[in-house]
Amino acid sequence: MTSQPTLNKAGDGPGKPGEPGSGLQAGLKNRHLSMIAIGGVIGAGLFVGSSSGIATAGPGILLSYALVGTLVVLVMRMLGEMSAANPTSGSFSAHADRALGPWAGFSIGWLYWFFWVVVLAVEATAGAKILEGWIPAVPQWGWALIVMVVLTATNLASVGSYGEFEFWFAGIKVVAIAAFIVVGGLAVFGLLPGVDSEQAGLANLTEHGGFLPNGAGAILTGVLLVVFSFMGSEIPTLAAGESEDPQRAVTKATNSIIWRIAVFYLGSIFVVVALLPWDSQSIVDQGSYVAALDSLGIANAGQIMNFIVLTSVLSCLNSGLYTASRMAFSLGERGDAPKAFARTTSRGVPRTAILVSVVFGFVAVFFNYEFPDSVFLFLVNSSGAVALFVWLVICFSQLRMRRIIQAEAPERLVVRMWLFPYLTWAAAAVIVFVLGYMLTDTEHNGRTTVLLSLLVAALVLVVAVVKQRVAARKALAGRD
Repeated sequence: MTSQPTLNKAGDGPGKPGEPGSGLQAGLKNRHLSMIAIGGVIGAGLFVGSSSGIATAGPGILLSYALVGTLVVLVMRMLGEMSAANPTSGSFSAHADRALGPWAGFSIGWLYWFFWVVVLAVEATAGAKILEGWIPAVPQWGWALIVMVVLTATNLASVGSYGEFEFWFAGIKVVAIAAFIVVGGLAVFGLLPGVDSEQAGLANLTEHGGFLPNGAGAILTGVLLVVFSFMGSEIPTLAAGESEDPQRAVTKATNSIIWRIAVFYLGSIFVVVALLPWDSQSIVDQGSYVAALDSLGIANAGQIMNFIVLTSVLSCLNSGLYTASRMAFSLGERGDAPKAFARTTSRGVPRTAILVSVVFGFVAVFFNYEFPDSVFLFLVNSSGAVALFVWLVICFSQLRMRRIIQAEAPERLVVRMWLFPYLTWAAAAVIVFVLGYMLTDTEHNGRTTVLLSLLVAALVLVVAVVKQRVAARKALAGRD
């Protein structure tokens, strides 16, 4: 139907079995994909970033999470429709290339790659801070280096190694947050024996100024603070290209997104705001989840949460490097990046794409330590709105791709967007509204993030247009 990166099972492909350059291999098992899909929506941002949202919107932060969660469900449904019809490691970038034009695939692919290499630096630094607190003999930069090297080696070994590491990282996250919800929920309803939690109760949702203590407008501000913690939901559609049954993997991940967001995001945040008053100083000082565990009298709550956050950081690093390298691989396959990016080892690993991605990650880590308030701050802000750009491109791509799929291979429409095209247009309108609202936000750096992200996006778009025109001229010259 569309051109896509070569996918081979081990021993198949254009070259002889085991020859370098034989393409990606189906090394991810169904259990890997299932856990990647579940863990993909649980980022470190949920654990460390929710406290600012609670302080801003109070218990009403639940509505902020519900709004963003609904938007993510709709966007994932659109992406699932396109990816189930054409599983590819380029995912939305490859779909945009076909639906909107090469300029769109080029632009959103490189922006997404840029986002994840910056995330590598952010997460490596966050993990290094925790590890240095445990073993101060190794400096923070040393821990960042160790973490990056280990996960680079994992990704270079094989896609199966990435899948196995992510299976266990995500598994720890899932078990931890599920236990938190169960234990906290029992405490909220007074069913947890041996725990003295006088503050806990549903009354915390309406007392202390009411459900919306700072007004309805705080819900939108809360949206700005939580929207980026959902980035990563799209990873299963990229990983599906290297799975045993890509179509089944995409369909399963798409269909389960609703309960994953409802349980892990809304469920855990509900427990936090029900265990403690939203304006409790401990939420600000300790972080929402640590404060919630402390309120139950659980010993070493801070260290327990540090371990969970470290696991989330390592999971995000592992997936970030994998995602950035596969996007670079797809760009190389389509001629939007150096051809070396599309070369693979005998194990089906795009080694050059991984190494280039991690080198830029190392550079970003260096900037974080040497120029944290200038160069690195620019990198973080200029990549901050990429999530919203990606979601918007998915919306417009799906509007066109639905008609292409129906015309060329209607039997591949095993996942369908609900109420097409109305919900697609509604989701796009909400994303544009959020971007516009961010331009009014000076308190939480929203305006700076959008403006710098738009600047970088404009530069990438100019390169894409110039590249497309040069290619068109060469094609015309070749015909003459």
